[in-house]
Amino acid sequence: MLLKLLSPSIWQRLLVWAGFPYISLLIWLLPLLLLSSGHSSLMAHDEGLYAWRSRRMFESGDWINPWSEPHHKTPGPYWLIATSYNLFGISETSVRLPSMVFGVLSVLILYEVGKILLGKKVGWLAAAILSVEFLWLQYCRLGTPDVPMIFLVLLAIWSLLKAELHSKYGNFYRFIAGACFGLGFLVRSFMVFLPAIALFPYLIGEYRHHRHLTNPMLYLGFIVGLIPTFVWLWLSFLRFGNDSGAELLNFVFRLGSNDRRDHGIFFYVWNVSIKAFPWFFFSLLGLFLAYRRPLPRYNSILIGFPLVLFVELSLFSTRLSHYSLLLYPFIALLAAVGLDWLGWVYDTKFKSFEMKDAENLSATFSVSSYPRVLSYIFGVLAVLLLLAGAIALTLGSGEIRKYAILALALGGGWLILPVVWICRYRFGKQSFTSSYWLAGWLIPAWLTLAVAGSYGFLSDYNPDVRTFLAQPAIAQVLQHYPIHFVQVGGKTGVLLNFYTPYIGKRVDKISELPTSSYAWISAKQASESTTPHQVLGKIQQYQLVQVLP
Repeated sequence: MLLKLLSPSIWQRLLVWAGFPYISLLIWLLPLLLLSSGHSSLMAHDEGLYAWRSRRMFESGDWINPWSEPHHKTPGPYWLIATSYNLFGISETSVRLPSMVFGVLSVLILYEVGKILLGKKVGWLAAAILSVEFLWLQYCRLGTPDVPMIFLVLLAIWSLLKAELHSKYGNFYRFIAGACFGLGFLVRSFMVFLPAIALFPYLIGEYRHHRHLTNPMLYLGFIVGLIPTFVWLWLSFLRFGNDSGAELLNFVFRLGSNDRRDHGIFFYVWNVSIKAFPWFFFSLLGLFLAYRRPLPRYNSILIGFPLVLFVELSLFSTRLSHYSLLLYPFIALLAAVGLDWLGWVYDTKFKSFEMKDAENLSATFSVSSYPRVLSYIFGVLAVLLLLAGAIALTLGSGEIRKYAILALALGGGWLILPVVWICRYRFGKQSFTSSYWLAGWLIPAWLTLAVAGSYGFLSDYNPDVRTFLAQPAIAQVLQHYPIHFVQVGGKTGVLLNFYTPYIGKRVDKISELPTSSYAWISAKQASESTTPHQVLGKIQQYQLVQVLP
């Protein structure tokens, strides 16, 4: 709104400035990445594992394999986080910084892809929507390899599109596309082949227009991108022999043959629709519109890629929420198509739908009323959220109040929709164009996620572990003595591995430890042990103990 205060001439020059879309997207996204409660703690399980393994790699100086056996994952994520440790020290921020950087780059590259496929306006809208998709933003703030891999896939898609548009530099862009998939293997191992297969509708279906598949530069780029992985595999082979490559393959086979959480084949249908609400439903509208009005040559990417990827993910036995993250940029693209069409309907209302045929009048009314119906539906939801939030804020305490404020933020934001509609079509305020109505969808999501970030929902995942380790008596022991681990495992064990500065030996029984030493041990095992020990503190199912004489 501050930009509206600028003189019309300055405002117009700013809008047409080539850098405006990028600056506006950075202003939109960066606060969501940076807002926090001032406290951070890692999420167990995955983020804690990557943080701990990267720390072990960094502290040991062995960037190939600091473990005593072949590792089941490629080292790309560990190298990224370990490099961050080297530059900024070991902390939660260092763990998450690579994902944040690649998250920003992914939003900007999605705008470039959207600009080619759909035009500047819809491309910008898609990038703005991606920024406020909950699961996407959450993983942009977690130290995992998902967002870096997605950036590489989006960059590859952009490069293939640019190669088709600019034949003079086609070989260069194809080389970049191939290198992205090669580096993707370093970051995400065999999982990178899922998006590669999802590109087949474009690579094969539109082959006569771009001829990517017969261009050697694409394959040369892929081989060059694989060089870091080849070097790592060779150095690992020198230590462990054929077991290095076998362990990578075995891990993929284990994932492909086991349903770790009994998630059925329709898991992503309900999971994505909830975690990408309401954008998922707008994307279904966009999917229908794109199918009915196909883009020349590009529907194979806009429609074909996400549909093939969705089928691949659904057929893969291990189904987890973050596996679907690569769908989210395409949900944003299709949602932008649907919202842009609804904005057009909002602006034209009945005028562009006037039909001389009386029998088509009901269909005309139905189409033109979509924005009004949506505005009132979400207006009702807004009132319900405001009432629930007010009650919870008044009667609740602690964590309940935080969730109440989230409800108030989302409810207050959704009220924009009916207010804008009423101002335009009940009070005749023509200045309330579709831009205000579209903002009524974006602002509530942004405001809610900003509040969530400010209260630590996106950064402080284990505050009980954080506060326990910060106790003076516990912190003093951790900072000055090595801490042994007595059969410590599970999610809490992952966090203790990362947050323990000096790790001692890993043993099966407390009786194996010397007198006066310190150790993490499960409360159950400690209670059954006959070795004298003093309990210094307890966090969840584990205790910090000192072995007594």
